Amino acid sequence: MTPAISRPARLARIAAGGLVVAALAATSACATSSPKSSGGGASGNASGGKVINVVAAENFWGSIATQLGGSHVKVTSIITNPATDPHDYEPTAADARTVSGAQYAIVNGIGYDSWADKLLASNPGTGRTELKVGDLVGIKPGGNPHRWYSPDNVHQVIEKITADYKKIDPANAAYFDQQKNDFENKSLGEYSQLISQIKSKYAGTPIGASESIVTPLAEGLGLKMLTPESFLDAISEGTDPTAQDKATIDQQIKNKQIKVYVYNSQNSTPDIQAQVNAAKAAGIPVTTVTETLDPAGDTFQQWQVGELKGIEQALAKATGK
Repeated sequence: MTPAISRPARLARIAAGGLVVAALAATSACATSSPKSSGGGASGNASGGKVINVVAAENFWGSIATQLGGSHVKVTSIITNPATDPHDYEPTAADARTVSGAQYAIVNGIGYDSWADKLLASNPGTGRTELKVGDLVGIKPGGNPHRWYSPDNVHQVIEKITADYKKIDPANAAYFDQQKNDFENKSLGEYSQLISQIKSKYAGTPIGASESIVTPLAEGLGLKMLTPESFLDAISEGTDPTAQDKATIDQQIKNKQIKVYVYNSQNSTPDIQAQVNAAKAAGIPVTTVTETLDPAGDTFQQWQVGELKGIEQALAKATGK
């Protein structure tokens, strides 16, 4: 469980990290040169095929990129440890070398992984293609950055990654189309089914949450978020929520206005733990989500299906449906 870190502390550490990144750039420039070959910059593999070197700032996007690329990509995710807070991660020299050698880079953006933007700027790869999810889905800095919890945004990312792979390695365009088809229709089958059945059965059900990471998912599931947005944002940003917001949530729990409480177990503050305890004492089902893949070895869909099942079971218990 990751202890909560205040936004000022996070910003201070990120600023310090910027100095580290600048130093890493020189290291990576000497240690690693960008791989070059025909076919849009894809390097060769042992079987004579082409492999696109991909770097993803976070493993949830990295898992999707891996499955879409199959044998024609090599994906390295930088954030892989569930105990790591992506907001204030401090990149290493190895991260800089990975970015320097990548032909394709995926970052979340929207202020979520500013350190990744600095890595990309400090390690300009020749002809590297970059995907910033926030730019793709039209969410500007200051908006909710947790786009991997939006089913619609996930499918937008799938479309874009596939299109980019085909541009980088056009000779294998048909292969990437098949990978996308298999991923969406087979690998994501249970994920999509759970989203559909929760939405059709529990749409409009009021829920509470610990932070804004839950909001895109609640919207995708058609659930009604009662927790004040200002409280959700404060917890996500590591700032102190207002006494008024805390009092509002206390009343929502006491009066059972919410049917289910969902919290990010990787960012549990004393305020959140108090709410979890109060919800349990009131007989309100509590279920969890996490910021990154947990366990780290799960695929995107294994991770999401587990969380969706937890939400569905909590809703069933709360509503008797």
